[in-house]
Amino acid sequence: MSVDQAKEAGSGGEEEAVTTLAASVKTYAVAPGVRLNVRSGPGTSYDITRTLAEGTRVPIFCQTPGTTVSGYYGTSKIWDNIDNGEYVSDAYVNTGSDGYVADRCA
Repeated sequence: MSVDQAKEAGSGGEEEAVTTLAASVKTYAVAPGVRLNVRSGPGTSYDITRTLAEGTRVPIFCQTPGTTVSGYYGTSKIWDNIDNGEYVSDAYVNTGSDGYVADRCA
């Protein structure tokens, strides 16, 4: 499932279930007023592959450590895998936690 298929709705950080063929995947709100860069790997040195629009919700398939980023929700070295080969800094995603909320990426 790509992030373009993720539901974009609601305000705040509440989770919204999106059903896929294989399983249910939770989505999380990107920080309000932020157009978030999506990168090809877990860090700011990786290429920007696209930019998410304000109000987007993203699935988190796995998480991995990478470049430390200071963002809307604090400072974090956690990067969220939102699609195949696409990562965003967890510092801009409202997961409700300062730690990992998904399995580590393999």
